[in-house]
Amino acid sequence: MLDVDALLDDRDTRVLVCCGSGGVGKTTTSAALALRAAERGRRTVVLTIDPARRLAQALGLEALSNEPGRVAAVGGNADEPGELHAMMLDMRRTFDEMVYTHAEHGRAESIIDNPFYQTISSSFSGTQEYMAMEKLGQLAATGEWDLIVVDTPPSRSALDFLDAPQRMSNFLDGRMIRLLSAPARAGGRGLRKIVGAGFTLFAKAVSTILGGQLLADASAFVQAFDTMFGGFRERATATYALLRSPGTAFLVIAAPEPDALREAAYFVDRLSADEMPLAGLVLNRTHPVRAQLSATKARDVADGLRGAPLAAAVLRLHADRVDLAEREERLLSRFTSAHPAVAVTKVPVVAGDVSDLDGLREIGTRLAAGDEAPEAARTATERPLRSARAR
Repeated sequence: MLDVDALLDDRDTRVLVCCGSGGVGKTTTSAALALRAAERGRRTVVLTIDPARRLAQALGLEALSNEPGRVAAVGGNADEPGELHAMMLDMRRTFDEMVYTHAEHGRAESIIDNPFYQTISSSFSGTQEYMAMEKLGQLAATGEWDLIVVDTPPSRSALDFLDAPQRMSNFLDGRMIRLLSAPARAGGRGLRKIVGAGFTLFAKAVSTILGGQLLADASAFVQAFDTMFGGFRERATATYALLRSPGTAFLVIAAPEPDALREAAYFVDRLSADEMPLAGLVLNRTHPVRAQLSATKARDVADGLRGAPLAAAVLRLHADRVDLAEREERLLSRFTSAHPAVAVTKVPVVAGDVSDLDGLREIGTRLAAGDEAPEAARTATERPLRSARAR
């Protein structure tokens, strides 16, 4: 079983990355872990990439910004006073910060004002994941935090988070980028000597597809951006190294569904292949059954209760719950058979929403207790955090 409290208390663990496919409870799990770590004495920041902005509500904050904000109601104990800070990734602002940091003097504004830059900084595939890693690198570089908890982006695939630096690097080093920057590198009349007729054909083809103005914007952006390529690659490499360091731990979050566990298995395999430190699997929304009555027996008894329809209905509901629990156990068994070394904690699902710190504390308790957690408490793993409009 995964020992969540031991993981949070380990002072050598400085970064905790919660990853998994969409809709499995990463945001709630990240917030609950960060809160529990803070109240166990660590100075903690949670970085979320949650487009619904539900986390601020549960933390009692009006809003989350691109910089850490203190959750005033949270503290540790007298011996080890902890703190909780929370933030939400602003992808465009983070990209702008990188430009101001790495651009040559006088070039930052021209890059940021360029329409092509404005497009890729907000909608290029992988930009959100790359900027999440950039922000993680920034937080780690300050040295201010005992623990950084990262809620990874809600990507189609959990692997996108790990692939983002290489994808961005490939984009910056790609043939199209090199061709777009060729005019500046060639120096006017020397262009033909370096790229010859190839660039002319390329420009005509791209102009036909994208339009002449967009091509011009793209070329101007790349020429201004050219000196920053090395800085981007270096930062991507540094953050990737951080993810592989002994001070980082990955938690794979999943639900007891075939697709979610399949994605979790892919992610575990990828972490192993890249030699990244995996702490374990959190299985949300499980349906444990405490009673010993089997589904078959419950249905047999229900069929014999001709004069007690309510009791029969309860027994059939119990039988359905047993069937569901057994199905979930079979799914988990397939995962554990393929990955026997992966520690697992299961978080039972119960009715109710989480919209405050007490709810997050209860989830933290359940994460630490696993199957031993009582079913009567509230948890966000059955239903997502309510939005502010729903309050």
